[in-house]
Amino acid sequence: MNSGLDAGLYSWITGLAQRVPRPVDTLIQAWSDYGLAVFAVLMLIAWWRARQGDAARMATALSVPVAVVVAYAVNDVLKMVFDEQRPCQTLRAVTIEACPAPGDWSFPSNHAAIAAAAAAALLVIDRGLGHLAVPAALFMAASRVWIGVHYPHDVLIGVIVGALVARPLVRHAHRAAPAVERLRGTKLKPLLRAA
Repeated sequence: MNSGLDAGLYSWITGLAQRVPRPVDTLIQAWSDYGLAVFAVLMLIAWWRARQGDAARMATALSVPVAVVVAYAVNDVLKMVFDEQRPCQTLRAVTIEACPAPGDWSFPSNHAAIAAAAAAALLVIDRGLGHLAVPAALFMAASRVWIGVHYPHDVLIGVIVGALVARPLVRHAHRAAPAVERLRGTKLKPLLRAA
């Protein structure tokens, strides 16, 4: 991958990050480091709400974390194929977050892929949660550039990979409804159907 593609934009963003008040950087860094937990909570809410619905809805809700894991795996394979160094290594930029060690590849962004996969999947199962997850995913992607650990193209492709992998998996998950219906007749019933 050509890191010169958006090195100027990366430098402008990380330079801006150096000029804003420190609490802004602290907030963005906290989101970048811990924000993925919000997507886990949204997935739990989707599962909880799906307990009120039919087996197809529950199958779709259960597929969301699976789709996120698959998107992460696909994205990680791409990382190994491209072997792109982090911009903070290549450009020697001053960054908010400590630069990852060489060999911790940059392209595409795993954080962006995970967040986008969760958002795309949540849009399928629960529009309301999806509408919360989409801006959160975009903010996650942008935060990775802001703190200096990714080029803009890293997060853009991460978002695309996450969404393209997760959405079709979740859209077809309703086909597992018969399996969920069978499981609703077992001791797992409280996890799969509201009383």
